[in-house]
Formats: sequence, C-alpha cells, structure tokens
Amino acid sequence: MLAKTLRDQGRSLLAWSLSLVVLVAMYAAVWPAVRDQPSMGDFIDQMPEAFRSMFATSGADMSTPAGYIQVELLSFMGPIAVLVYAIGAGARSIGGEEDRHTMDLLLSNPVGRGRVVLDKFLAMVLGTFLLAAVMGASLVLEGKFVDLELPADKVAATMAHLALLGVVFGALALALSAGTGKTGLSRGVPAALAVFAYIVNALAPLVDAFDRIQKVSPFFQYIAHDPLRTGVAWDGVAVSAATVAVLVALAVVGFRRRDVAA
Repeated sequence: MLAKTLRDQGRSLLAWSLSLVVLVAMYAAVWPAVRDQPSMGDFIDQMPEAFRSMFATSGADMSTPAGYIQVELLSFMGPIAVLVYAIGAGARSIGGEEDRHTMDLLLSNPVGRGRVVLDKFLAMVLGTFLLAAVMGASLVLEGKFVDLELPADKVAATMAHLALLGVVFGALALALSAGTGKTGLSRGVPAALAVFAYIVNALAPLVDAFDRIQKVSPFFQYIAHDPLRTGVAWDGVAVSAATVAVLVALAVVGFRRRDVAA
C-alpha cells in the first residue's frame, strides 16, 4: 500500500521537485544584485518592526548568504511550498479515497485500518522530506555558481526542520481526513492553523498574548533556533516528533471508529 501510494504521487512529486529547483535558481540568480547593493540592508532596517518580524528579517544581514536565504526563501516561500504539499497529501490520504469511491476496494485488501493510516502517513512523510531534500540540494549546488556559499550540514539541518514543519500540519490534515473523510475540512483547518502559528511566532516579541504561547507554535520549532547558522535543535525536533505521534494516533483511532463511505 505504501509503494502504491508513492507511485500514485510520482508525477506530482516530480513536478513539485522541478518547481523547487526553479524557485531556488530564481533566488540564486538574484543574489549577486542583492549582495552588491548595500542600501538593501538600510531598507530593511527602516521597515516597521512588526513587518520585519512577519518576514523573519529582524537582525538578518541580507549581504550574507545565510541572511539572504533566510529572508527570501526560508521565512515564507519555502514553508508555503512544503506546507501546501504536506497538507494536501494528508487531506487526500483518506478523504481522497472516499471522494474517488475507492475506499471499499482499498479496505477489501487483507490489511487493517491502522495499517492504511500508517502507510498513508509514511507516504506523506517521505514525500515531504524528499521535497525538502531537493530544496536543500538545490541551495548548495546552484549556490556554487553565484558565490552563494552555504554550509551543507547547516542546510541539511534547516531542511530537516522545514520537513518536520510540513509533517506536523500534514499529520493534522491526516487526522482530520481519517476522522471525518472530508477533504475540504482537512485542508482548510490545517492551513488556517498554519497561518495562525506563523503569526504567533512572528509577532510574539511584540504581542504579550502571543509571547506566552510562542513555544507551542510549530514555526517556533522550525526557525526560532536559526538552524541555518546553529544546526539541528534537538529539543525542537523532539517537540515536533511528539506532536506528530499524537496526531497519527488520533488518526488511527478516528479511522477505526468511523463508518466509512464506499
């Protein structure tokens, strides 16, 4: 079942991978112009603090490769790409089968419902980590052509955190899909919560209410430790992994207890 799910996603993953390669190439091509434009740093410093926080630009030095990539790719477009894929894959995992009226055929195989959920989850995880790996490899390899030098180990750490961010919200989509069978709900709720979690983490230094809950935001586990400079933050990894484990357990329980539409 896992292999079939991955085969079904093959063309989609290829298209996503090529898109990410092109996206990184675009940012790499712009880097020389940004590096040679000292006024860019002054422009960012003049932004309102709230705006700088929203785009993770507070304290970032756009004249350095790490600062540039953090602002231009890792704060917004990179997470959006990974989240769109992971949430979509999680929502389609169970609800998509019911929408296509293939669930009865799927469950006619000699496998339990728990196995169905776990295989669908593993397919989403592998796809998410694959896309993060493609983005990371593109950063390292394409960056060499334009003097955008980034340490491979720190890029790998950042991509691991980015993939975990996607898996957290993908697991939430999976839990909703397994528990309700509704793909629209399974996409909409995680997407809305992802936006809220992003805002909480970004504006926590400015809003007392957000500051008190910042550390539960998956975006805090993803970027607050600055993995592009410091490497893997194992406490953040542990929190994300625990969150995913709880959500997958809820998905299994929800799917086992539900009457499934054929």
